[in-house]
Amino acid sequence: MSRLTFFRQSGWMAFASFVGGVFMTAVHIVAAKDFSAVQLGSLSDLLSRWRPLEKGEYGLFYTLLLTLGYIGIPAVGLQTIIAQQTAMTVTETQRRELRGVVHFLLKATFLFWVVGVLITLIFRNEVLAELKINDPSALSITLLAGLVMLWSPVFAGVLQGQQDFVGLGLWVLILNGLGRFLAMFIIVRLLGAGITGAMVAVFLGFFVTLLISAWRTRSIWIGPAQSFLWPPWLRRVVPLILGVGATTGIMTLDMIVVRSIFGADQTGFYSAAGVLGRALAYFTTPMVAVMFPKIVQSAARAERTDVLAQALGATALLGGAGALFCTLFPSVPLRIMYDESFLIIKPLVPWFAWCVLPLTLANVLINNLLARSRLGIVPWLVVLALGYAVALILIAGKVNTGDNLAAFKAIVRVLGSFGLAALIMAAWFTWRTTDHSKMPPAQA
Repeated sequence: MSRLTFFRQSGWMAFASFVGGVFMTAVHIVAAKDFSAVQLGSLSDLLSRWRPLEKGEYGLFYTLLLTLGYIGIPAVGLQTIIAQQTAMTVTETQRRELRGVVHFLLKATFLFWVVGVLITLIFRNEVLAELKINDPSALSITLLAGLVMLWSPVFAGVLQGQQDFVGLGLWVLILNGLGRFLAMFIIVRLLGAGITGAMVAVFLGFFVTLLISAWRTRSIWIGPAQSFLWPPWLRRVVPLILGVGATTGIMTLDMIVVRSIFGADQTGFYSAAGVLGRALAYFTTPMVAVMFPKIVQSAARAERTDVLAQALGATALLGGAGALFCTLFPSVPLRIMYDESFLIIKPLVPWFAWCVLPLTLANVLINNLLARSRLGIVPWLVVLALGYAVALILIAGKVNTGDNLAAFKAIVRVLGSFGLAALIMAAWFTWRTTDHSKMPPAQA
């Protein structure tokens, strides 16, 4: 029954992730695909009037999306710890303490955001020049969306910890993708608002899901709260933030480096391959979302569970199948999402798919360790992420010699090498204790 429940919930989350991913993918089609050459009868004239983002603008759009991931790194770690604490909340006293934690986090993340905005304003000219941003309004909207990114995982963590996977799948995954797609279509293609309009669409998608998830969890965060000792709590949170931040950095830093070193148009081509390669990782995240609270509860109760094996096996199967498809038919997803000019990047698609896969599997094992409060891997992950940043910058600077495709392959190989190192490291920390029944339970 436990296995059936896991796969039923994972199936729903996978379906919700797939539907949300379809809309997120359609966002890139709306943003980048030129329909002027598509023969659709009477619709051709109408579609030809809806101009896409230029390749340089599209590269900037994808770079800003990944930058939002960096802004939200602290909140991603917070979603993990909130999910953990919510899963262990049983009594009214614990519920009041959880409410106090939520109130504290909303205030703390707001202050963190204000500091980040002030720092960005101080170095505003350098940021605009480094990322080749011609319209400063795009950066302003990105910063505003960053606040929503910091708040959303707090409420999503409550949904995840309550195992409210219907709300998490429908209102967070599906609605975010649908809202972003509709806003992108109206603002960018119909109104022609460009890169700033594209970031407004992203903001609206996040904002709608924030409002609804906050409403669904109102019983947790509205009402009398109990104060708590935040220094000990912070000592538990910081390792989780560092662990999640390290894997996020390895997954996304390449796009920012490519944007800063290569030409604006070339980043548009690299973004196309990156969207397809990283999609394999995003489509397998539902397994982790379902696995995490179950492992928290089993660890707190000192019970054995085979959820990790199920999640790891399903992720490997889905990720491997996707990478194989990208290897055999790399032009198919490119033709669906982009116009013919993007086929120049076809040789990079299989490289991206296979190089992202080890890090995707490592993420499953790392989340298992974090759920069990086995945090010994965190310092090593941070060191690995810093080493990746240094290696990436050095390699990207050396290979920028004119052959962009060869340079991009070298950059993706660095991503794959460090992703494989993360997988080996996570596997060693996971199975170095052979008797799983003696694993220490998570501390409440």
